[in-house]
Amino acid sequence: MFAIIKTGGKQYKVAANDIIRIEKLVAASGDVVEFTEILMMGQGNSVKVGAPFVANAKVSATVIDQIRDDKVIVFKKKRRHNYRRKNGHRQYLTIVKITDILADGATSKVKPSSEKAKVLMEEKKEASKEATKKASPKTEAKTAGLVKKVEPKSKIKAEPSVKKSASKAKKTAKE
Repeated sequence: MFAIIKTGGKQYKVAANDIIRIEKLVAASGDVVEFTEILMMGQGNSVKVGAPFVANAKVSATVIDQIRDDKVIVFKKKRRHNYRRKNGHRQYLTIVKITDILADGATSKVKPSSEKAKVLMEEKKEASKEATKKASPKTEAKTAGLVKKVEPKSKIKAEPSVKKSASKAKKTAKE
């Protein structure tokens, strides 16, 4: 069975156990992602074409790794104008392995990562709450009022420079 999926503004023809490199997805390695934008799917002679997408079809995949592609050099030049610009670009990619192609609302063997992500987010929130409860000794001392604030020293007025006093003396001598 094959399917044509749309992700990251591109289309990919996939089959079960294929490993593809797609535009970056927000998922950690080992997470399961589901693609619902299926343009076409088929097996043998039977083919379903979506208008624009096939109804109740899903492709589930497992994230293997997050990588960056090879560097692409972007060089711009306008002749006879001394204009040259050189830039490099490395695209972020996600490597995924297609696990299932599901048609007509069939259920996947692997749970989607959205449930897993919710659990991870709740654990992070609880950990951050516990971290804020455990304050450092410095912050405890500040809140208890044990640390005294030192007031800045009063500003000392500088004496006028010798040059200014000499110029005043000359003016008074002339008068």
